[in-house]
Amino acid sequence: MTTELVTEIANKALYLVIKTALPILLVSLIVGLLVSIFQTVTSIQEQTLTFVPKIVAVFLALMIFGGWMLNNIVEYMTELWLNLPAYIKG
Repeated sequence: MTTELVTEIANKALYLVIKTALPILLVSLIVGLLVSIFQTVTSIQEQTLTFVPKIVAVFLALMIFGGWMLNNIVEYMTELWLNLPAYIKG
C-alpha cells in the first residue's frame, strides 16, 4: 500500500464519520438551543431540563436517519472489502 492510498482511505473514512454524525449532532444542537432559549425566556434554571428533550430528539433522529446512516457505512465497508486485493497488491 502506498502512502497516497492510505491517505485516501483515511480521508474517505473521516468524511464518512462526519457525514454520518452530522444529522444527529445538528438535531442535538438545535434542541439544546431551543431549550436554552425557553429557559432564558421563562427564567427556569433547571440544569437537567435539557437532557430529556435531547435524548428524545436524538432517539427520533436515529429512527429517521438510522437507515441512511447504516447504508452509508455498509457501502463504504463493501467498497473496502471489494478493493482489498488491490490494496494488498498496491
